[in-house]
Amino acid sequence: MRLFLLGCLLLFALGAQAQQPDTARAARQIDLSNVDVAPAAVDISGWLLLDKDIQTELEGAVNNIYNFKHDKAERQFRSLRRRYPSHPMPYFLLGLTTWWKIMPSNITNEQYDKVFLAYMDTAITKGERLYKADNKNYEACFFLSAAYGFSARLNAERHNWRKATFASKNALEYLEKSKEANGLSPEFLFGQALINYYSPWISENYPLLKPVLLFFPRGNKQLGLNQLRGVSANGFYTGTEAKVFLMKILQNQENKPTEALPLAQAMATTYPDNGYFQRFYALMSYQVGDLRECERVSRDILDKINRGLPGYEAISGRYATFFLGSLMQNQYKDLDKAREYYQRCVVFAETTNDTKQGFYLYALLNMGRIADKQKRPADAVRYYKEVQDKAERKSEAYNEARAYLKKQKK
Repeated sequence: MRLFLLGCLLLFALGAQAQQPDTARAARQIDLSNVDVAPAAVDISGWLLLDKDIQTELEGAVNNIYNFKHDKAERQFRSLRRRYPSHPMPYFLLGLTTWWKIMPSNITNEQYDKVFLAYMDTAITKGERLYKADNKNYEACFFLSAAYGFSARLNAERHNWRKATFASKNALEYLEKSKEANGLSPEFLFGQALINYYSPWISENYPLLKPVLLFFPRGNKQLGLNQLRGVSANGFYTGTEAKVFLMKILQNQENKPTEALPLAQAMATTYPDNGYFQRFYALMSYQVGDLRECERVSRDILDKINRGLPGYEAISGRYATFFLGSLMQNQYKDLDKAREYYQRCVVFAETTNDTKQGFYLYALLNMGRIADKQKRPADAVRYYKEVQDKAERKSEAYNEARAYLKKQKK
């Protein structure tokens, strides 16, 4: 289960600064110190989160979420709902399954928004009833923090700042309440791990947000990483989500690709039908120079797109075709095949309207280079003009395109 407090923290901070300053100022600062001692005299009877029989029953279903076997997962979660209609867990798990239908699109696909938010709202309603009946029900706090966190993330992505602000505030407050149960299970540590890491990271990398971040926990990056590693190794419901965050943090924020690569490989191997994991692994293989593995995974992605497997769509296609184009151009010296893959990359990028950066621009740039090498100056000019029009001014791609076009005019 992903609390998505990363998204809540960053996107809520951005939204609060730009559009909800009064609400942000009203929020009280929350202390999220590391607490990992099991609370005394807590009645955990009826807690599904810690029920080993339930974990055994749902192990296959949880794996099916990440392997994009959503129908199978949903059948088991609906069975759980029939037996525990008043508990937030089945509704939250159904919502989590829906979230992973959104994930491959980088959260741009709005097709599942209503269903997803309905599941989270129901989980919140059920969780609040449990919490009102017993304010020491830390399991209820866990699900409330998670469901509010998810809702905040999606609403922030959709620029519904008022709803994102409200949900973020509640997510953080219930996270504070649930911290007393950190010693009961690694599941409770996941949200705190994200806050511990991202609070100082955002402060360091987005100094303009520091006034807003005064209302958030200060955190501790190293502690957050250690907690994520612990949850990754020991969490049942949150273990995979913790690995996703750990993998991305090591790659993107900590610049430690050699540590991130084994995680990416394990995720892609454990869940071979997850396009999101596969494209991340292909990217990492490409970056560290394991080109044989990059080619294998990229070809597998394209095959699954052609077969119409769920979760394999234009974004994954954009990754795979760019990598294969680069391999054809630089390793195999087959410029015609390289041009074909780059052209497919451009089409995939246009399908998702990702034409301002990244693979789209560099596919065009390489097509321009190939056209120039093959003595097709008219084609090269066309590609370079597109790069110059779309690339950020003074960027590497923009400068190369501008220099080529100047040379052609002369």
